[in-house]
Amino acid sequence: MGTPEKIWTLKSPGDPEKISRLSAELGIDQVLAQLLVQRGVETFDQARTFFRPRLEDLHDPFLMKDMDKAVERLYKAVRGGEKILVYGDYDVDGTTAVAQVYGFLKQFTQKVEFYIPDRYDEGYGLSYKALDWAGDNSVSLLITLDCGIKAIEKVEYARSKGIDVIICDHHLPEDRIPAAVAVLDPKREDCNYPFDDLCGCGVGFKLVQGYVCRYKLDPALLEPLLDLQVVSIASDLVSMTGENRILAHFGLKRLNENPRRGLMAMINLSKLEPGHITIDDIVFKIGPRINAAGRMESGRLAVELLTAQDDKTAIRIGEQINDNNNERKSIDREITQEAIEMVQNGTALESENVTIVYNPTWNKGVVGIVASRLVEAYYKPTVVLTKSNGFITGSARSVQGFDLYSSIESCADLLENFGGHVYAAGLTMKEENLEEFCRRMNSFVSGNITREELTPVVELDATLNFSQITPKFTRILKQFQPFGPGNTNPVFLTEDVYDAGNGRKVGAGGVHLKLDLMQENQPYRQIAAIGFNMADYFDHIRSGNPIDVCYSIVENFYRGSSTVQLRLKDIRERDELI
Repeated sequence: MGTPEKIWTLKSPGDPEKISRLSAELGIDQVLAQLLVQRGVETFDQARTFFRPRLEDLHDPFLMKDMDKAVERLYKAVRGGEKILVYGDYDVDGTTAVAQVYGFLKQFTQKVEFYIPDRYDEGYGLSYKALDWAGDNSVSLLITLDCGIKAIEKVEYARSKGIDVIICDHHLPEDRIPAAVAVLDPKREDCNYPFDDLCGCGVGFKLVQGYVCRYKLDPALLEPLLDLQVVSIASDLVSMTGENRILAHFGLKRLNENPRRGLMAMINLSKLEPGHITIDDIVFKIGPRINAAGRMESGRLAVELLTAQDDKTAIRIGEQINDNNNERKSIDREITQEAIEMVQNGTALESENVTIVYNPTWNKGVVGIVASRLVEAYYKPTVVLTKSNGFITGSARSVQGFDLYSSIESCADLLENFGGHVYAAGLTMKEENLEEFCRRMNSFVSGNITREELTPVVELDATLNFSQITPKFTRILKQFQPFGPGNTNPVFLTEDVYDAGNGRKVGAGGVHLKLDLMQENQPYRQIAAIGFNMADYFDHIRSGNPIDVCYSIVENFYRGSSTVQLRLKDIRERDELI
């Protein structure tokens, strides 16, 4: 029951006339011009905007519904010496958002505190426990970040305690909007903000930007917040287009040149090279470490790290979080193995068109990661469940193209609560509803998923010869960054290549493949390639057999020197042509 074989599909190159014209105007390779046209960049001016993002092109924050109410209420609280509580979710997006708004407000008032709910005790979103704490501590203004859009009853409860609420969220609202002082959410039906895919930290940034604009503060106050923006945008997997692209571009610059102390500690603990940090480094190294605080101990630690004022504190908390991450990795490996064994030996609750596994002893903090691993292993929508506070609770992850949120919503009557996105969701239910939930989920997925959605696809942007991978080509390709959803690192196809003879298995257990590839018609050009979890192809390749490869081009930094490397997405033996 392994992953189905991947299908390779070549994207339409786009209008040949536009490609030729752009190639000539910019003086670049036709393939690069094709990549731009595929991204909707068709003219010289559009290319200039794409390659040279400007902070001046960020949207006016007051285009967001309720922004005027939000900044006026915040200003009143700061000026009047009211007690303000900054509240956010325990993941990367929530903790960076809280660090950003809390750190900003600390410059203007000492009467500000932050609160991150406990994943195990309080769960996701605004909690009654937090509101009771706020009431007991004379808080009169509470700002939610990355949560709150569904907290209708909780906002009423806050009001009954004399607490005003400003909501900053980016999740899909329901029909009713909470009766808060202000609700900032670009996904509101009645909000005409031009870009609706901000992360939670991004919505928090707009609040701060609005405050700076309205009260004529120095715009330079926003610059130190940009490193948090890129960490959140990359980790939350929002689209790398529009406003996010601008924020991520300048955020990466800040992260590489002048990061805050807490992020510098993370860079060092991740053994990354300062000055050469990429989006991938955030997604695979920095983000998971920050997330580990909320998974294993407390999200408060992450905010303390990100607001640390001296190196000693940053290093101490950073090491603690790094230990959390190592523990998280060990638990996640163990649970993943147990879950895979359940699917293989038939003890999974469902494994036909949806994978559902349950063990009441599993760690609640890692079930989302385990769900992602099972999607990689079996390529089906997946739900991983455990038990917490007397309820069954868990995380769900989907495959490309399938709306998992709808399938969970179809079981709403069986659930205590649920929330999330098309591809990722969380849910809680009573134990007696588990069997019916599994039956209905399997039925819904079976009736709505297509065979194509159950087959992993590698989308190829363009075909390429190794002779085209010149220093100029890679230099311009690098300027397509930052990469992310909506502007992914291009995937190229090169046919009829073979290993120069140095190919070897690498990594723990020899599961990865390191190759020096050459193309049949260019025997003197070798390019280094790495194929993660592709060691199965080793014997075929070592025998000198030709292969077709699809890959992204990455820059590999090691001990101060930079080399071009192909990161393989898939390999085909030559007799299996597209």
